[in-house]
Amino acid sequence: MTPAVDKSPERASLTAFSWTPLVWFGALIILCYWPVITRMVAQWNNDEDMSHGFFVPALAAYIAWQQREKFFATPARPAWMALALIVYAGLQVFVATLGAELFLARTAIVLSIIGAVWFLGGIERLKVVAFPLFLLFFMVPIPAIIYNQITFPLQLLASRAAEWALMAIGIPVFREGNILELAGQKLSVVEACSGIRSLLTLTFLSLIYGYFFDKRTWMRVLLFLATVPIAIVANASRVTLTGILSEVKPELAHGFFHAASGWVIFMVALAILAVFHQIVDRVSGALNARR
Repeated sequence: MTPAVDKSPERASLTAFSWTPLVWFGALIILCYWPVITRMVAQWNNDEDMSHGFFVPALAAYIAWQQREKFFATPARPAWMALALIVYAGLQVFVATLGAELFLARTAIVLSIIGAVWFLGGIERLKVVAFPLFLLFFMVPIPAIIYNQITFPLQLLASRAAEWALMAIGIPVFREGNILELAGQKLSVVEACSGIRSLLTLTFLSLIYGYFFDKRTWMRVLLFLATVPIAIVANASRVTLTGILSEVKPELAHGFFHAASGWVIFMVALAILAVFHQIVDRVSGALNARR
């Protein structure tokens, strides 16, 4: 008996595809950007706002692998114009390194990957994996100047919403900026409680959620935009919960219980996103049925 041979088109495409150039480009990108990559991974490990960074390349690679059949079915037309993007990325990381600009140095990695795919496969193959390549930008921490511009307004918004909520349930509170004064103690809504952490992670997860659970572009965009109010409401709820716990037992407003409440509220925000998707889906279905 002779062993069965898998002659499926997907298997044939994988066999016919030359992995050598891809491996070479991948190795060169890792080698050239190794110092930048190691510092970025270190920030993922030490900065709780960017802890989702570990999952970004893994999920992007998984989504790209899911598109492999369509990718290999698309004729490869290597584009020499893509070398301009690769060279630009190299110049960008060089200038960024001289100026200690981490954001530009890190985005240059993504630009180099995009340029490599474009150069080896052409614009049509690049379009096939455009979404997972776009996701890679979410592994790059946002610049400090933008981070600071976002966090302080979010701190004030969370403080103001928590003040209203606590007063509504009968807990007296006085707010001064991002400081909440309760009967027993003062609560400071610091950067970690601004909501930027849940906002960054939730926006990334909304794209993943939309990719796997809905194919409509308008729905994916709506889910992405909905993460902003959902994250704000969720974080204001966390500050309010901290205020309530501090009234019951001041120790609960710090340490493990405070950190645990953050994770619980984030999971609630993710659940709200899923419920919002179901509501919009049913409403749009009902409207389409009436037409």
